[in-house]
Amino acid sequence: MIEELLPESVVAVEAHGDDPLWDAPLYPGEAAIVERAVDKRRREFAAVRGCARRAMEKLGVPAQSILSGERGAPRWPAGLIGSMTHCDGYCAAALTRAAELASLGIDAEPHGPLPEGVGPTVFLPAEAERLDRLAGQRPAVHWDRILFSAKESVYKAWFPLTRTWLDFSEADITLHPGPGEEQYGTLRAELLVPGPRVGDRRLQVFDGRWAVRDGVAATAVVVPHS
Repeated sequence: MIEELLPESVVAVEAHGDDPLWDAPLYPGEAAIVERAVDKRRREFAAVRGCARRAMEKLGVPAQSILSGERGAPRWPAGLIGSMTHCDGYCAAALTRAAELASLGIDAEPHGPLPEGVGPTVFLPAEAERLDRLAGQRPAVHWDRILFSAKESVYKAWFPLTRTWLDFSEADITLHPGPGEEQYGTLRAELLVPGPRVGDRRLQVFDGRWAVRDGVAATAVVVPHS
C-alpha cells in the first residue's frame, strides 16, 4: 500500500503481523536504543528496520545499522533519504536516493476513530470543519485518523529539510477523496510558518496521498527538488 502512494523512484517495503520481519535481528548500535523498551516496542523497532534494510538492498546499498539522530529521526546512509512508520501489526519503510527527492515522509495508523479528546488538540478549526463535511460524504472513512496521519507525514518530510519542530497547528491540511467510494485520495498541506528552502525556492505547500486498506490508514508526502 505505501509503495502505491509514492513515486516510482522510491522503494517501499512493508510487513504485516505474520511477516518474518517481526523477528528481524538488530544490528550493531540498535539494541542499545531499545534495551529498556518493552517487548512490543523492541519488535516494532526491529521490524521497521528490517523493512528499511530490504529497501536498501533493492537500491543496491549494503544493509546496515539505522541509528537514531536528532529528535529520534533515523540516520540514513550517505546518499539516501527515507522514512519509517509502524502501528499495531503493520510497519513500513520507504527509501530513495537523495538525488531523486528532496525529502519524504510516510505514516501508518490503525483505521479507526482517534481517541476522544485528541482532535481538538491537533486540528485547526478549518480542518475540523472540512472533516465534518467529509464524514457526511463518506461515513465509512475515519477522516480524523487520516488527517492525524497526514500531520505526521508532513512533519517527517519537514524535519530533514529544516532540523526544526513543526507544530500540528502550523500546517493546514486538506484531504481530497478519490472517485466513487474508493478509499484513497490526495492531500495538500499549506505551511503556516516560513517553509523550507529547496534549491532556490521556498516551499509553502507539501503534497501527498492517502489510502486505507486492511484496517490500516496510510499517508505519504514527497518533496521534489524542483
